[in-house]
Amino acid sequence: MPASVPAPSPGAAAVPGPSPAGPEREAARREAARLEAVRRYDILDTPPEGAFDRVAALASRLFDVPVATVAIVDSDRIWFKAASGLDGVRQIGRDPGLCASAILKDGTTVIPDTLADPVACSNPLVAGAMGVRFYAAAPITTPDGHRLGTVNILDTRPRVISDDDMATLADLAAIVLGEMELRLSALRAVRVEQDRRRVEQAARTRAERDKAALADFASTLQRTLLPPALPTVPGLELACHYQTASPQDVGGDFYDVFPLSRERWAFFLGDVCGKGAEAAVVTSLTRYTLRAAAQHHDDPEAVLSALNAALLLDASIGSRFCTCLFGFLEPAAGAGFDVTMASGGHPPAYHVRARPGGGVRVDPVHLRGGMLVGAFEQAAFASRTVHLEPGQGLLLYTDGLTEARLADGTMLGESGVADFLSRRTGPADATALVEDAVALIQELPQDAGDDVALLALSVPPQDAGGPGVSVSARTSARPLPADDAGAAGRKD
Repeated sequence: MPASVPAPSPGAAAVPGPSPAGPEREAARREAARLEAVRRYDILDTPPEGAFDRVAALASRLFDVPVATVAIVDSDRIWFKAASGLDGVRQIGRDPGLCASAILKDGTTVIPDTLADPVACSNPLVAGAMGVRFYAAAPITTPDGHRLGTVNILDTRPRVISDDDMATLADLAAIVLGEMELRLSALRAVRVEQDRRRVEQAARTRAERDKAALADFASTLQRTLLPPALPTVPGLELACHYQTASPQDVGGDFYDVFPLSRERWAFFLGDVCGKGAEAAVVTSLTRYTLRAAAQHHDDPEAVLSALNAALLLDASIGSRFCTCLFGFLEPAAGAGFDVTMASGGHPPAYHVRARPGGGVRVDPVHLRGGMLVGAFEQAAFASRTVHLEPGQGLLLYTDGLTEARLADGTMLGESGVADFLSRRTGPADATALVEDAVALIQELPQDAGDDVALLALSVPPQDAGGPGVSVSARTSARPLPADDAGAAGRKD
């Protein structure tokens, strides 16, 4: 007698059966992953490509069918990457029965007679004007198992195909996947290159922005190290020009002219070793030390000695030093000015005066024995006095002028500057001297490779009359046109 099955006790919970929601969620998860793979290959809505068109045409010829396609199954449509025999058709709805059903299977799908298939018979390609009666498809399957679409062959009459035919169709699908992988690799390479170019462009943009900011900073800092304008000195004409070798660097050249009393002035011009912020520190200390020392010493050598001591005492200066010409200006008895100068290792100034028979005479004002400032504790300096008569001028410069290169690569040198000045036919006034020197720099094939500072002093001819001439200082990153140089004078 068979054993009886005990009845469930009242209130006992029933054992749950399989939930239909579980398979549906799994199917949705797999479809979402498949669509993500479709997006990864970035092939939807792309123009026709020869490799895929050839696969469709080859399938049509191999199987002797009127229609063959390479189809990608999207979320709501079947999109044809290539189609032979479907002129003008790029996509159809994702209706069940053909491609949408074929991607659910691992192997090749074959429907010998679509009207006999309960799902395919309602597909628009079957029930519509095209009247498809035979359908076969091989899935385009990625290495990680996602079926992106199918390679399809369609006929308007029922038929059967062999296992070899199905294997051939699968090979065509594999060829399509290979082309898609190559295409994806190429796209990735292009994107990597585009990203690289974007990064480079962003870097260039930042570099240009930083370069402009640095140039602006350097220009602002440079202006704080130079006098904004030269003073008016009755009976004397002054002119100057300043040019930095690079807009990104603060130059180490410096100059100034300033009053000590109603009838006494001081001036200096020099060159700090190096460039940049460190040179700017030395330039600032040098400028203010010279201005202060000039108030307490009547001897220009003593002023340079004070600067030498200041540079050696300041630990932040390190081993930096400078060259410098420092001098005092006083009206001479009768006419003209007495200029007493001391040199600390600086190139000689040029005394320019007119010759009685025409032309000019150029004499270097050598101050032999003057040592570098800030280099040695017991540095010695040399001085002398030059008398500037009416019609005569004095040109001071930094080594950026003498180290400018000629066409053969040799430096202009002190002799080259002297030869140039002696060939001038213009007057020896300060403005003309500076303008001509600027023009010389601009005419050289390689320009000046270093900072250049120019300072000129001249006594107007006795028949010129009028007060002195003052010239505003200007800075530039490259030579200015001669008619716009810092030497352009204005009468006060």
